[in-house]
Amino acid sequence: MSTPIDPAALRDEVRAKYREVAETPQATFHFHTGRDLARRLGYDMDHVDELPDVAVESFAGVANPFELRVVQPGERVVDVGSGAGFDSLLAARAVGSAGAVIGVDMTSEMLSKSRLNAERLGVEHVEFRDGIAEALPVDDGWADVVISNGVFNLCADKRAAFDEVVRVLRPGGTLQFADIANGRPVPEEAMREIDLWTG
Repeated sequence: MSTPIDPAALRDEVRAKYREVAETPQATFHFHTGRDLARRLGYDMDHVDELPDVAVESFAGVANPFELRVVQPGERVVDVGSGAGFDSLLAARAVGSAGAVIGVDMTSEMLSKSRLNAERLGVEHVEFRDGIAEALPVDDGWADVVISNGVFNLCADKRAAFDEVVRVLRPGGTLQFADIANGRPVPEEAMREIDLWTG
């Protein structure tokens, strides 16, 4: 199945935008970020407030995937599009040292920030890997839970991304994601406009 837009070109645009969010989180974007966004989205602020500003400032999600189901102690979680590690670190808190979290992101600046955040917090059961949603660097059936926050809408090949979720989940595992969806048909010419995907 062909995609309406060049996936590599779209990834380059997405990387450029989230590189800015990682490097200059105090800048103004066309979306909200940081601690105020977490509050607006209904995160448990007692847990968010345990995190230092550097672990929250680049958060740019669209909703709270943890509202769908509480992640359980001992579970193994994959965070697709983990950014600077905000949701991954909250998942690591929930699963405890008996569990494990793998965050996957394609933006090197976000990966550097997430790894540094985990190191600063002394969280050893979370790992951040370089990769894309359409080819997750995670073993088949490894995860009890896959979470994602505002990422699938930025994938040109959504079928490939969801196929990867199914591949890495154990039988009976759970997908908890928050995203943006359009309920109306999109004209073909609009689907070819990268700025509309990233804006």
